[in-house]
Amino acid sequence: MTKIGVISLGCDKNRIDTENMLAFLEKDGYTFTGDASDADIIIVNTCAFIYSAKQESIDTILEMSDYKQTGNCKCLVVSGCLSQRYMDSLAEELPEVDIFVGTANYRELPELIKDFDKNHSKIAIKNDINKRDFTNSRVLTTPYHYAYLKIAEGCNNNCTYCAIPKIRGKFTSRPMQDIVAEADEIVKKYGVKELNIVAQDITRYGKDLYGELKLVELLENLEKVDCSWIRLLYCYPELVTDELIHKIATSEKIVKYIDIPMQHASDSILKRMNRHVRQEFLQNLIDKLREQVPNIAIRSTFIVGFPGETEEDFNTLYEFVKRNKFDKCGFFAYSKEDGTAAYSFDGHIDEETKQERVSKLYSLQEEIMCEKANLLIGKTVTVMYEEVDFDNQCFVGRMAEDAPEIDRLVYFTADKPVDIGEMYKVKITERIGLDLKGELV
Repeated sequence: MTKIGVISLGCDKNRIDTENMLAFLEKDGYTFTGDASDADIIIVNTCAFIYSAKQESIDTILEMSDYKQTGNCKCLVVSGCLSQRYMDSLAEELPEVDIFVGTANYRELPELIKDFDKNHSKIAIKNDINKRDFTNSRVLTTPYHYAYLKIAEGCNNNCTYCAIPKIRGKFTSRPMQDIVAEADEIVKKYGVKELNIVAQDITRYGKDLYGELKLVELLENLEKVDCSWIRLLYCYPELVTDELIHKIATSEKIVKYIDIPMQHASDSILKRMNRHVRQEFLQNLIDKLREQVPNIAIRSTFIVGFPGETEEDFNTLYEFVKRNKFDKCGFFAYSKEDGTAAYSFDGHIDEETKQERVSKLYSLQEEIMCEKANLLIGKTVTVMYEEVDFDNQCFVGRMAEDAPEIDRLVYFTADKPVDIGEMYKVKITERIGLDLKGELV
């Protein structure tokens, strides 16, 4: 039986593409291995969002190519965003790669692999970026108690720093009935307890397909699925409606958590980024969320060192973060991406200055998160149990206000058996860095 090893890089949306790919390959009779040296075919599903992601993708491709000499690999496949964006040059620069496919050719992979096996001639197929291949078929690569659910592809926001529209095309919503059917299927098949809703911009869901925003209606249908938590990731601020806020506030399944990429707080930088809101709007939105959804966890991301960012602009951002005390935050140094409007802007910032500003913001955010974590010591919280920490002889889980893979963990002891994916009451006894420690009650 031919064994396939898959490395999925980048975001959770890319992970879903990988899971779709695996489903097509499994249906065609292939088996999978986590040991690259044992794989007959290796697939690297790449990311190309920023420079560091592109570099990681290339390094991984080269690392996997070594297994053509030291392992069983007879065919190396490169898929995803890097392949889509730079296929022509990569085909020349990476002769080690046998098959290049873009971001929507996964259904074709079994036949492409067979074709290569038969003819041993290199294959490079780039898809139309507005071609959609939505499918409900998946092989989960996450622990089975949680999964990501993609509700749309592409983006229409055209931020000046971002290449996603050039890689993934225009925003396209999936039909609602397909999304709900997929959610129901993975819950029944794998026992998924937590659905994490993703797209480049989930708040825009339905506008292109139905003529109006339909995220709230979609959520109402997903609430009927037999899961415990529904989490909203990547909500653009201008489309976080009063209706959506009310739904978060009143739902028993939608966790009190929202991810809103704000990107900056200086009006001049927001304008240069082609963001569609300004600081006053962002502040009013934060205030409204906290007023109408008590104890909501707000996660955001910010770009630091955008072209033209002055010390005053940076201080505006710093004070905005300090004032709002976000529950979670990511800060990223601006990455100069070819094909974007900002690439040719004046006023590019040197790397040392960008990294100094990023470090300053992370230090501030760490103080905020430690302060918030300390408030939980002595309190009893609900935790979804996820795994065993054998080194520290304890269990590991998350609260509803923490997303998988990126947010805070809760380490706890228990004097009785616990089941993965189930909810337990844990009394918090101390803070460990940004994480928490407690005991089952």
